[in-house]
Amino acid sequence: MNSLQAKKVGNFMTQYAIYIVLVVLVIGIALYDPNFLQLSILRDILSQSSTRAIIALGTACILITGGTDLSSGRVVGLTAVVSASMLQMSDYPRKFFPDIPELNMYIPIAIAIITGLIIGIINGVIVAKFKVPPFIATLGTMVMVYGLNSIYFDTKPNESQPIGGLREDFTNLGQGYIGTNGSFSIPYIVLIAIGVAIITWIIFTKTRLGKNMYAIGGNMQAATVSGINVARNLIYIYAFAGALYGLAGVLEASRTGGATNNYGNMYELDAIAACVVGGVSTSGGIGTVPGVLAGVMIFGVINYGLTFIGVSPYWQLIIKGLIIVAAIGFDIRKYLAKK
Repeated sequence: MNSLQAKKVGNFMTQYAIYIVLVVLVIGIALYDPNFLQLSILRDILSQSSTRAIIALGTACILITGGTDLSSGRVVGLTAVVSASMLQMSDYPRKFFPDIPELNMYIPIAIAIITGLIIGIINGVIVAKFKVPPFIATLGTMVMVYGLNSIYFDTKPNESQPIGGLREDFTNLGQGYIGTNGSFSIPYIVLIAIGVAIITWIIFTKTRLGKNMYAIGGNMQAATVSGINVARNLIYIYAFAGALYGLAGVLEASRTGGATNNYGNMYELDAIAACVVGGVSTSGGIGTVPGVLAGVMIFGVINYGLTFIGVSPYWQLIIKGLIIVAAIGFDIRKYLAKK
């Protein structure tokens, strides 16, 4: 192999490394246990990864601007509790709101998404207007949101009891499917995640907000000089991310059939890890929707696949950590090479 061919192979490996890793993982697990290739297994992995994908897409928006968001997991928990608290069956003995009439399902869902959007706006204002570093700003809102959720969750008559007895029309969003009752069915939650991914891809690649997002992450000073209203765009981006976290919280409550104030704990780290593994640069300005989805799927395959073949959860953590460190090291090398 001459130097030109070696360079082409190297470029190919660099560009498609994330997808190669995903394929190798699937092949490796399938060689150990061929049953892993059943369509029902793929459906389960996609279902479990759908809410994580939506959270990761929101987090990717923030990372591309050169920031970070530590509040996403707690926003998921708050919005899960908010939506679940208003969508319990009328005859459930431990209703969160005993006297509330049966609401149209989309009203609590909208309230939860708007709650996430408002928290995103607050994050954006703190970062854009008060110039607080995103790490500190979202760390503060993470703690505050968890406190707010715990107060709400502890109100009488619930008093910190897990919220259950959710209506069937609501749980159907996260547990229902299109098709026959078998391997060929497609879960609604997967279709919703695909729809969110398409909308996010359009925003990233076809809108002024998306172009501004990459410009801000690439060089904020240059973006300001070129006439981009950085503060306003950052607020829009954080708001969009917050709305996605709200939707993810709704779907997580629907998928699991309940909610507690501890929902979403550590989801923010999983989202950041999936983004970084999926090629979103920690330095800002770089990232794609397909890459983020591939990053989510890698961790989905690790979580489900390694459990499927009986690998200890502790070894799974080690493998995940190695992948994250390798991805960040690879990202830093690419950044230094460009400089």
